[in-house]
Amino acid sequence: MTTASLRDKPVRDLARLAKQHGVQGWHSMRKDQLIRALVRKAKSALPEAGLGAVPRAASKTATPQSGAATPATSPEVAQRIAEARQRLAKAKDLATKPETGRAGRPLRDRMVLMVRGPHWLHAFWEVTPRSITRAQVALGQEWHGARPVLRVLQLEHAAQGAPSERVVREIEVHGGVKNWFIDIREPLRCRVEIGYLTATRRFHALARSNAVQTPPASQCDTLDAHWGEIVGDCDRIYAMSGGFSPENNSTELQELFEERLRRPMGPPVSRTAADSDADDESQAPMGFQLEVDAEMIVYGVTQPEAYVTLQGEPVKVQADGTFRVRVELPNKRQVLPIVASVQGGNARQTVVMAVERNTKAMEPYGRDSGEY
Repeated sequence: MTTASLRDKPVRDLARLAKQHGVQGWHSMRKDQLIRALVRKAKSALPEAGLGAVPRAASKTATPQSGAATPATSPEVAQRIAEARQRLAKAKDLATKPETGRAGRPLRDRMVLMVRGPHWLHAFWEVTPRSITRAQVALGQEWHGARPVLRVLQLEHAAQGAPSERVVREIEVHGGVKNWFIDIREPLRCRVEIGYLTATRRFHALARSNAVQTPPASQCDTLDAHWGEIVGDCDRIYAMSGGFSPENNSTELQELFEERLRRPMGPPVSRTAADSDADDESQAPMGFQLEVDAEMIVYGVTQPEAYVTLQGEPVKVQADGTFRVRVELPNKRQVLPIVASVQGGNARQTVVMAVERNTKAMEPYGRDSGEY
């Protein structure tokens, strides 16, 4: 507000400015008096405005100085962050590494589920790096929060069509492994699949297994965990895992067993006519022999101090009260009384089992050399 700028204004505007700035006696002043009063008022207000502006300017300049004093991230912290990210990426990577010393078939996406007993399943899988890349592209931004998960799918028979699947368990796994043991509490018909589960419950599957049925606990014992110990019982494990089931149309189970055990699995394949002719020329026909026998296992539980007999023969009772005995099963009907009693004969319990075996040998089948 200067004298020159105020001279261009009419008296009415000058009077209004004087009133706004609190000039006393403005209503009786002439134009020159109003201009001098407004200029004096403006000059008297300048020191107050200047004093108030200095701290604000100082505060603005102080901000970058305090920011510049913040220490930068040290190299040790940066290295720890990089190592943590590397560990997370390694735990998330499900790609199978090629085995050293095992030449032949290249890696491909496959998954096999084996029954190792009434309470254990053994899942084995192979996943190629290309499948991991496809999963990362398919999940997009959700890939960063996705977790590698092994899902157990219960198979339920539907009224029409294929059986339905229901997720009964999700097991979080990690990279660097390609097999996992799954504990089962009750008999279950199921299959498993491996993939990535996002925070929004979206699942991207990498591989799915064959369908299996776990047996009741009374039919078999839990087996050990290594391939070397499967050799002696491989046929039973192969059968429990669905190897002989007509519903199992997957060849991955048979391929895995034959690859690891280095022996053919499954029933013998029918020979061709040329093979039959060669065998007929090289050796004479021989009779086909097949003999079948059976035995039965009787087991139970009673008081640990009880005395148990089976058909009058004593049976050993374990410390927990259980007993188990093998019984011949001839081709006839027989009655087996099991008696348990305590010392002194004060308590006695008898259970009678009636068992019948009826074995019939069918007529042998053969074909002539000219029939194929």
